[in-house]
Amino acid sequence: MIETTALGPNLGVSVTGVEDLLDETAVSRCLEALKWRGVLLIRGLHLDDAAQVAFSRKLGTVLAPGGQEIFTVSLDPAKNRSAEYLKGTFFWHIDDTTSKVPAKATMLTARHVAMVGGGTEFASTYAAYENLPEHERKRYEGLRVVHTFEAAQRLAYPEPTEQQVAGWRKVPSHESALVWRRRDGRRSLVIGATADHVVGMDPVESRALLDELLAWSTQERFCYTHDWAVGDVVIWDNTGMLHRALPYDPSSERTMHRSTIAGDEPWS
Repeated sequence: MIETTALGPNLGVSVTGVEDLLDETAVSRCLEALKWRGVLLIRGLHLDDAAQVAFSRKLGTVLAPGGQEIFTVSLDPAKNRSAEYLKGTFFWHIDDTTSKVPAKATMLTARHVAMVGGGTEFASTYAAYENLPEHERKRYEGLRVVHTFEAAQRLAYPEPTEQQVAGWRKVPSHESALVWRRRDGRRSLVIGATADHVVGMDPVESRALLDELLAWSTQERFCYTHDWAVGDVVIWDNTGMLHRALPYDPSSERTMHRSTIAGDEPWS
């Protein structure tokens, strides 16, 4: 029998008792838990790539950039040619903020874990917004933010080369509302490492506001930290959950296999 247990007061749910991941009832329960709790954990599944893709397809359309439905998350350049850019994932971020339509959800399967560190932290921007004082909500209403790949990479590489900057700027920027009003009526915050500046605001004031809001959103009460074990599967709502990897030795064998579920709601 499928059972769910909350992982924290504002987000996260552990699912147990799933005998068949492709069963429609199990899929429905997982989707419902993901919508309302943001992060879904199933321990010890040990999915191979084929099983991960099959489960992912039950949750939605699987994205396949470069024709690959599974992306290897590793800091080892031999395993991942984009390893250099993954250093930006050590900072709070939401994926796809520079795209018109963000990915709906992300699934990670742990293949190898770090001996020390390497966990993943999540923070709910739904809960962060809901708990803002009314005067603060009014302060952020109507503000728009420009997101850039460069902003995130500069956190990892504060003194970049001209070649690095040129490469980062090949990724188009994107403007979105700071407070995202969803089709279903919920609201969340579109912030994180890619948030470069608030449109029309003094740069210093803009940076202070974005940093202040990120600090508010990543308070312990809005967060869940997952310490990985081999075989764990974690799925999260990419549109409303900030996430970041916790530091670990780059020479570690820590390896995750990622699949991504396409979204259908553009940033507002």
